[in-house]
Amino acid sequence: MKFGAFMFPTDYSIPPVELGRALEERGYESVFFPEHSHIPTSRETAYPGGGDLPKEYADTLDPFVALAAVAATTERLRLGTGIALVIQRDPIHLAKEVSTLDLISGGRVILGVGGGWNKEEMRDHGTDPAQRWKVMRERIEAMKQIWTQSKPEYHGDFVDFPPMYQWPKPVQKPHPPILVGGQGPNTLKRVVAYGDGWLPNRVPDLAPWIAKLNELAEAAGRDGIPVSVFGVRPSAEAIEELIALGVERAIFPLPPRGAEEVMPLLDRQARLIEQFQSA
Repeated sequence: MKFGAFMFPTDYSIPPVELGRALEERGYESVFFPEHSHIPTSRETAYPGGGDLPKEYADTLDPFVALAAVAATTERLRLGTGIALVIQRDPIHLAKEVSTLDLISGGRVILGVGGGWNKEEMRDHGTDPAQRWKVMRERIEAMKQIWTQSKPEYHGDFVDFPPMYQWPKPVQKPHPPILVGGQGPNTLKRVVAYGDGWLPNRVPDLAPWIAKLNELAEAAGRDGIPVSVFGVRPSAEAIEELIALGVERAIFPLPPRGAEEVMPLLDRQARLIEQFQSA
């Protein structure tokens, strides 16, 4: 079992560099930062978690800039997006950002991706929410071409470019692992179609989901697809359940607070991590 941590990095939370060092020192395998470019004041789309939208959603730092700072001050910690909103980013620029981060980190990037939930945020970036899944698929396919081909080109309905040159290529081959987030009715099909792993968030009963994922993977001629779970309760019982299901990575949530609140949580979680790593 691998153990990661997730936090909204903000200007009032523990700085990313300090967090990254603390995680690496305590045996965590990875850190994940989310993405929201902004939150429109209209608040048309209801918060999926219910109630008021937490303040940190509008305050979170750019994940790639924050992860680059962590990369420069750590040696082993994997650097994850949880999730990158591909539908709100130009795929040519995003391909370069990801490959650059993978290069400067020595091949430590994990690209968590998703279609997002805030419809007005998507529209501000020129993406029709009704088309976002097609947009995401094409942009990911296009980035794979850029990462793996010397003269990549792509021709789709939403992404279209002739042969180009773009370097650097990612250190990880063929490219950093792409973990597809979500737990909607078609999520597992997307995971099998263009993902290297599934990144669900607090699914109450994972067993039937994982069974279905394995079924779809086998039908597509793929081996077992790794699962990384967001929002894991830091308890021995929760970890044991995930191990029994064959989950690869457990990701603990951290509040966007200062070091005085976060460090004690890390210490408690680190004792749990050590318990399972030494078993």
